[in-house]
Amino acid sequence: MGNGGSAMAQPSDNCEEGLILVETGASEVGPSETETVKTEASKPESYDVEPTKAKEKTAKGRCRRRRGCRRRGCRRDSFATYFPRVLRGMHPSLRLSRQAVNVLDSFVKDMFEQIAEEAGRLARSTRRCTIMNNDIQTAVRLLLPGELGKYAISEATKSVIRYNTRR
Repeated sequence: MGNGGSAMAQPSDNCEEGLILVETGASEVGPSETETVKTEASKPESYDVEPTKAKEKTAKGRCRRRRGCRRRGCRRDSFATYFPRVLRGMHPSLRLSRQAVNVLDSFVKDMFEQIAEEAGRLARSTRRCTIMNNDIQTAVRLLLPGELGKYAISEATKSVIRYNTRR
């Protein structure tokens, strides 16, 4: 003890990549704490983990949040805001539970994907790169049975006409 009799703890030289080794002094049958710390630190990251998004910086250098981000994180695309509006138009006294909204949302997303895939196949079969109006109508007729398909096409046509007149 060359520094006046006071014992100072110094980091050991056998530390790898900035790991702090902790000696417990207790004899164990399994691996020591130092070995488990090294093995946990040397595991590669899994590829399933999504990369964290960097916050956008404003001109003054402060971080700003993206629009739509809440405490729980950013939302994904959802049709959930439209279900209560449509239900209020038909039955103003009824409400939807969160679980019902999730079921409806997954149903609408699934139908959207199926219609888009079928319309893409129809466009490819006619050797076109663009999905046209009649591709969507044919896909809906193929996917939705009988009267439901006809009703969906008539309602969609009315909606498109209403949209174009308001524009």
